[in-house]
Amino acid sequence: MGKEAKTDYLKGWVPYHIKRYWGYVAATIIALVLPWIKVNGNHFFLLNFDHKQLHFFFVRFDMQELYIMPFLLMILFIGIFALTAFAGRAWCGWACPQTIFRVIYRDLIETKLLKIRKSIKNKQKEPDWSKNGNAVKRVIAILIWSVLAFIAAADFMWYFVPPEDFFKYLADPGNHPVMIGFVVGVAGFLIADIVFIKENFCIYICPYSRVQSVLFDEDTLLTVYDPIRGGNIYEGHGEERRKVVNSQKELLEKNPNAECTFCESCVRVCPTHIDIRKGLQLECINCLECVDACTVVMGKLGKPSLVQWSSERETVKHEGKTRLFRPKILGYMAVLAGVITMLFVMGSKKEGMLMNIEPDKRVYKVLEDGRVEHSYITLFQNTDTKKHTYSIAIDNKDIEIVRPKEPFEIAARSKRKKVIILRSKKPLLKDIKQDTPIPVVVNAFAIDDKKNINIYRTIKFMYPTKAHIEQFKGK
Repeated sequence: MGKEAKTDYLKGWVPYHIKRYWGYVAATIIALVLPWIKVNGNHFFLLNFDHKQLHFFFVRFDMQELYIMPFLLMILFIGIFALTAFAGRAWCGWACPQTIFRVIYRDLIETKLLKIRKSIKNKQKEPDWSKNGNAVKRVIAILIWSVLAFIAAADFMWYFVPPEDFFKYLADPGNHPVMIGFVVGVAGFLIADIVFIKENFCIYICPYSRVQSVLFDEDTLLTVYDPIRGGNIYEGHGEERRKVVNSQKELLEKNPNAECTFCESCVRVCPTHIDIRKGLQLECINCLECVDACTVVMGKLGKPSLVQWSSERETVKHEGKTRLFRPKILGYMAVLAGVITMLFVMGSKKEGMLMNIEPDKRVYKVLEDGRVEHSYITLFQNTDTKKHTYSIAIDNKDIEIVRPKEPFEIAARSKRKKVIILRSKKPLLKDIKQDTPIPVVVNAFAIDDKKNINIYRTIKFMYPTKAHIEQFKGK
């Protein structure tokens, strides 16, 4: 009977760490490949300070169109809050680069490749660097990781400098010291962080662990030890929790039904060096290594793991099933849906051209016949993927366009500066006591695609008093 229970329980079981490894592989491939994918010359995500552009979902936005940035930031922060309320620090254990890089360095390079560590199941015991040539192996491990760190730093930079420009700049470091310095700085930080700071970054430096506690509730999915089945190893609350039993014998004396075997596999495997039996702790990154360790031990006894990825309601308090879609989560989902909708609505209003009009330094010019003339320095930008022919018009019948008279072409994704000169056809205002601005709407449009590329800008045509007209006439 017991043997059948053991076999049934472990049959088909896939450890969480294997699932995490596949997740790490997928995340790495996506991070490395995504910057190289372009649609119509646009990247999935690129915040290009060099060309003052943002690429998002393969759509290019110029600096004047960065009204979508607040929406992206809102999605980022609300998404983090929603994920934390739903699944605790799932990001930390399953997708955070810090965790992925530590697994690569500690478990792959140090343990599997160089055999510096004996087993990935024991992360508490540091290697003896004076034995088995471990000191030399450590240097080799650091060198291997340094190569990977520079690749990671370059990949990070590709989201700010596109790969096609990155390698050109890399071949000419003298003219691009900021980019080179940034890559070296990021790589240097990754080497120091992953090799020397280790999980202390998660425990003491990363602010996320401090934020998470205010977002948790009793239904948040966490790595949780079952004190009812396993027995209370610790008593008290918060920092006052103290270990009250030190062996299985002591535990069974206090609670004959306690199932914890005191094998402490869950403690040895923890990368942040905590005892999950102590309860919820800031240091826990939800990597679920302890769940795997306890599953193996308890599975051999024909019992489910004492440590589960579950909620306090279900595993600690035994008050029923976890409420996954509770009001808090539904609220986050509704807000996220609203922000994403606004993002796409605003993004769909992207203009096919941009126009920036600034008055010339000279306020106005008065001709010999008394007509008033204004000049405006105008920057036109074709944000479309093909060349267009443009023209301009104004809405005031008493003012005429002196230049440009003829349509003009602008190549795809190019800029062109032009001077717009407007002139009054006749006296516009009488008996005014001071110079008066007259609003004029300038309409710029693509002759070959007026329906889609047609924008309006309001400018001021300053009209002087009669005295000023006489004073500046012909000047």
